[in-house]
Amino acid sequence: MTNGADTREFDFTQQDFEKIRKMIYEHAGISLGPHKFDMVYSRLARRLRAINLHTFGQYLARLEKGDEQEWQAFVNSLTTNLTAFFREQHHFPILAEHIRTNALGKHPVTLWCSAASTGEEPYSMAMTMVDLYGSFTPPVKILASDLDTNVLAKAEAGVYPLERLQKLPPDMVKRFFLKGTGAQEGYARVRPELRDMITFRQINLLDSTWPVRGPLDAIFCRNVMIYFDKPTQRGILEKFLPLLRPEGLLFAGHSESFGHATDLFRPLGQTVYEPVRRAARDWRDNG
Repeated sequence: MTNGADTREFDFTQQDFEKIRKMIYEHAGISLGPHKFDMVYSRLARRLRAINLHTFGQYLARLEKGDEQEWQAFVNSLTTNLTAFFREQHHFPILAEHIRTNALGKHPVTLWCSAASTGEEPYSMAMTMVDLYGSFTPPVKILASDLDTNVLAKAEAGVYPLERLQKLPPDMVKRFFLKGTGAQEGYARVRPELRDMITFRQINLLDSTWPVRGPLDAIFCRNVMIYFDKPTQRGILEKFLPLLRPEGLLFAGHSESFGHATDLFRPLGQTVYEPVRRAARDWRDNG
């Protein structure tokens, strides 16, 4: 019986894997466990075929020479983009109530979706705001960012196969999407009013500075922190903190927790967090 290594198109050594782990960690903060060996091979083998290389050594040498286009393809290949409209649905009523209580009629709203993937999450945030304000032109701006340029392009286009909308109520599909005809049959495009609320931008959360201006009413950073180790997570949380309003909220993914950063963010339940400075201020005001 042969194992996977015997049938691989390209030689892929443990040394190659360790080098890739180091490169993606230093560039994007993504921490790949040892069990990701086969996944890394599978995804990067496609790149070797696409650019007509024959060994992983050649590929890594190309990255080391600073090929910016290939670096982006490298990162895109190793980034997981699993998303859906209103994924972890419980967060959206919490967001709506938070804005109703703290911002409605008081100030324009600014939100950041920091792992936007193919756009379902920021568009879900936009739909939530349209329903809250009862208007397709609410005083809301949403920044949607991701490290992966391929998925950002799809997000900005806002075109989805109809099967991606199957879990949405029919009335919501009718209100928020335009169904394609002819060559676009089987697809739907989000209404232009939703796209107008959102600015799409590539942002690496590991960068020393971000092109993001506060104060933000909420940050969605869901299902991306699981790819970072604890020190990297803390560094990102430290940079989130001054961008949020004192009453702002941070939304995390269902498998993420920030118990190592309780001096920065306090859990409110359901993977929603508030800045500790907010909790401390309330205690002073009411104590």
